[in-house]
Amino acid sequence: MMRTVKGRVLASLALLAAGCLAALAAPPQNPGAADMQLEGGASGKVPFPHLQHQLALADCNLCHVKFPQVPGAIEALKAEGKLAKKEVMNSLCTKCHKEKRQAGEKGGPTTCTTCHVKG
Repeated sequence: MMRTVKGRVLASLALLAAGCLAALAAPPQNPGAADMQLEGGASGKVPFPHLQHQLALADCNLCHVKFPQVPGAIEALKAEGKLAKKEVMNSLCTKCHKEKRQAGEKGGPTTCTTCHVKG
């Protein structure tokens, strides 16, 4: 009887592990564009390497907790007064980049002119 219980537990763990690996390997339902151009106001547009962020972070909700996964969502929420002008940049982008650098990891840019492109 002990072997049967042990066998069932091992089989369950194997199935769980296989499911976790499949979930990690599965692409997102709608991954969006690999590269995007975000509105940046008077400072200029912001080229955004979306795929690079997806691969580095793996969890879409780290960014999309503030805005839905639809094109134009940030600008629409700003226009509705539901998102402050620099809220995404300050609370997500530069904050995450700085935290990564402080942790000794590769972090993205943290100054305005590094991301915003005029013209």
